Amino acid sequence: MKVAELDNPVRIGWFAGQGLRLDARPYVSQAYAARAFLRRLPQTDPLEQVTDRIFHPGRVKRQWTADPQHGVPFLGSADIFEADLSWLPRMATIAFRLNNDLPLRPGWTLITRSEDVLRVVPNLAEIPSGYLYAFLASRFGIPVIKGGIYGTSVRHIEPRHITDLPIPRLGNEVETRIHDLIEQAGELRERFQAGIVGATRDLFESAALAHLLELRWHDQPRDLDFEVGQLRPISLRALNYTPRAQRIVAELAAVPHRTLGNICADGSLRTGARFKRFDADPGTGVRLIGQRQSFWLRPEGRWISASRAPADILQEDETVLIAAHGTLGETEVFARSVFITGRWLDHAFSQDFVRVSSGQPDFSGAYLYAFLRSEAAFRVLRSMSVGGKQQEFHPVLLGRLPVPECTMKDRRRIAGTVRSAFRDRDKADTTEDEAMALLDEAVRRAAR
Repeated sequence: MKVAELDNPVRIGWFAGQGLRLDARPYVSQAYAARAFLRRLPQTDPLEQVTDRIFHPGRVKRQWTADPQHGVPFLGSADIFEADLSWLPRMATIAFRLNNDLPLRPGWTLITRSEDVLRVVPNLAEIPSGYLYAFLASRFGIPVIKGGIYGTSVRHIEPRHITDLPIPRLGNEVETRIHDLIEQAGELRERFQAGIVGATRDLFESAALAHLLELRWHDQPRDLDFEVGQLRPISLRALNYTPRAQRIVAELAAVPHRTLGNICADGSLRTGARFKRFDADPGTGVRLIGQRQSFWLRPEGRWISASRAPADILQEDETVLIAAHGTLGETEVFARSVFITGRWLDHAFSQDFVRVSSGQPDFSGAYLYAFLRSEAAFRVLRSMSVGGKQQEFHPVLLGRLPVPECTMKDRRRIAGTVRSAFRDRDKADTTEDEAMALLDEAVRRAAR
């Protein structure tokens, strides 16, 4: 049930604007209430006045490539939520260059729509870019933007639908402070990305397996018409013996290594227990994260009661979760890994992950994550799947996955890089939260 907010109650003037309707629906609409609240501010500027341009690139012919030298990472409407941008699809450079509206620039705000994203280009002489982003992404901006969405199964929004969106003007000092915080958060996220990518590269280079960093998986011959010698009784599925994946396994096993099953013998290597969800309020429950949202910067899972769920919905520090159910599509998350530490220890996670927890003190979860997030591990993990439409991992094959050992010094250095990266990510979240809290307080103070 929706109710009006105490600091933004339904006012008598709203009735006149709605033709004296007495049903609650228009008055508890988030978009209507947000616009009504913003009208109480002493000074606002329409979005079109503080921007140079609001546009989307239009329909484009999307030609894809797996070759980094001939492709450009492409952010679709769902991809802008991703925490780790390593898995973005690549649009062929030749197709990318055909549309001058595709390239992105620093300081722009992106708004999701059906097939692509709207670009909001700030006029830096009128407004700080970080402040504009903070407002558009806030509890005030998002409802008004959503109010312009139209369509049924396919949802659309056009630039003309948000040009009149009122932007509060809070004074140079406040707006600059919010901008600076958003900029700091962005820099920290950039350091996070560089850190996890660097840790994975360091691991494979230290293990003398640097060539596996550039697999060119789709450039290799397809796994057709191959023979398998010494067939094992644990599986008769062809996918579990594909030559491309087996070549990676052979190379991993050719260097000093330990199997994943051995590493996790005294830890954990299993999916979670299935359970019934009981909804709870944010003040008393925990946020339950599913597979797709576990890879987002800011997950939005439902709140459930932890006391009425299995204990393994909460994770120990440095647990690695592998998405364990799904299909084999290139853009699907099945077999991708996420690292649980810091602020993410407060979240709960569904049963649809393999809980990977090291039982060996000299083989940390941070080091395991640096390996499991690699494309080499991703491809091998997918070759270990069983099932029909929905895949899951063969537990015996999963336990036999070779993990490069490197030296103790290497493992400590690589784990340290991962931990530092995730501290940067947590600090980015905290910094962004501070910016949003400052914005919220300033807007509400101005509306009094």
